[in-house]
Amino acid sequence: MIKLKKKVPLIDQHDKNGFWGGKFGGNFIPETLKKPIDDLTENFEKLRNDKNFLKKRDYYFQNYVGSPTRFIKLDNLSDYINGAQIWAKVVSDANGGAHKIYNAVVHALICKSMGKKYIVGDTGAGYAGKMLSMAAKKFGLKCKIFMGAKDIKRQKPNCDAMKKNGAQIIPVYKGSQTLVDAVSECMRYWVSNCDTTHMCVGSTVGPNIFVKICGWSTSQISRELKSQIIEEFGLIPKKLKLYNCVGGGSSSYGFWSDFMDLNKKQVEFIGVEAGGPRKSKKHAAPLTYGSRIGVLHGAMQYVNQDKIGQIEETESISAGLDYPGVSPLHCFLKDTKRARYTAASDEDALKAYQIVTKYESLQPSLEPSHAFHVAISESRKLSKDTIVVVNSCGDAYKDSAILKKRLGKKYVKSN
Repeated sequence: MIKLKKKVPLIDQHDKNGFWGGKFGGNFIPETLKKPIDDLTENFEKLRNDKNFLKKRDYYFQNYVGSPTRFIKLDNLSDYINGAQIWAKVVSDANGGAHKIYNAVVHALICKSMGKKYIVGDTGAGYAGKMLSMAAKKFGLKCKIFMGAKDIKRQKPNCDAMKKNGAQIIPVYKGSQTLVDAVSECMRYWVSNCDTTHMCVGSTVGPNIFVKICGWSTSQISRELKSQIIEEFGLIPKKLKLYNCVGGGSSSYGFWSDFMDLNKKQVEFIGVEAGGPRKSKKHAAPLTYGSRIGVLHGAMQYVNQDKIGQIEETESISAGLDYPGVSPLHCFLKDTKRARYTAASDEDALKAYQIVTKYESLQPSLEPSHAFHVAISESRKLSKDTIVVVNSCGDAYKDSAILKKRLGKKYVKSN
């Protein structure tokens, strides 16, 4: 039975071949990428232990990203639920409106340190692309973003922001025209341009080193949260539940990272995947619905696939969760039973968005609205001394067109 190691960051709990638990992750890459991957790995391991680099990272996290983001009690929602106390870590306060800015800034700094002038990335909801375009502009880099044609249509606000920041958006018309195809095309581009270009993978997916860089970057969220919880309560509460949406898995890993060593009876991790429309058999919930292990984007993971191993198309109202695989870190957390995974449907997420915006001055995007649905449902049955924290990791502004179409007059416009 595979187990978590104490006092070792989860991103470092892989074997010499890059596998967590001996079977998740790895480096399933073409020979042409072996040297660029090795060079990036060597460079990152040096930088993460370099005091000057850490000082630079922390400076930009504080003065550009806007760390720390708020930790607030949702009093009205808690009163309405009449169960557990519901709190939110408002990561959407970060510059640009989502957690993706942490990873983008770190990748931009790495790109500069390696002497490269070009950076490419993938995006689904548009947040990873928007943040990378912001970081590229900040640090004087030329930027290309690969994005599925379907997502370009449904995430126009973030596309407009990318263009304003000077990034070139490359539409992807292959496959389902969503995130999975954007990642594939981005990697193909990097194979041919890796000498001059750095690649930023927008989540904790892909070959081993990209999982590590993203996880290392977003762990800033849990560092802040742990300090804020101790400041608020004087200690870590005996009953603490951390709810987070899970697509690729970057925000959830970042939200849980610094609590990993604590007993799950004290601090429980609940990951909420995209269950898709209720009337559809398609979903983006490989951990919840028992998908088999396969290889996707250079890593072994649980992935939606048919009987002959072909990747199945997903369907979700949330572009940021619309991915057939999931981070090797989450596969490992599922198998070790350190985290519990479930799913919320499109309809559940829309209902949760309506409830949250009715009672609180908070506008969660459709991604965290999935997590809010499960948190609200389960909190009704929990005692008042239970502390529930939801990572509100994105702002609903990007979803304005979808929300207006689906909710009509019931839509509360994001500020």
